[in-house]
Amino acid sequence: MQLTLLQIMEDRYKKYPIMITSQLPVKEWHGYIGEPTIDDAIMDRLTATNHRLEFKGKSLRKK
Repeated sequence: MQLTLLQIMEDRYKKYPIMITSQLPVKEWHGYIGEPTIDDAIMDRLTATNHRLEFKGKSLRKK
């Protein structure tokens, strides 16, 4: 799976937008995949030219 994600990232890098949503905080993304070299490559592509929106507040699901 890691190599597949990296391949998608490389194919789209600086050509097409990529939108990623996660409940995992961004600071925990690096290291989550478990392969340091692939982690570095994916994070490099994600953070080189990004716009990040972080939403904070209480969960609306609890209502």
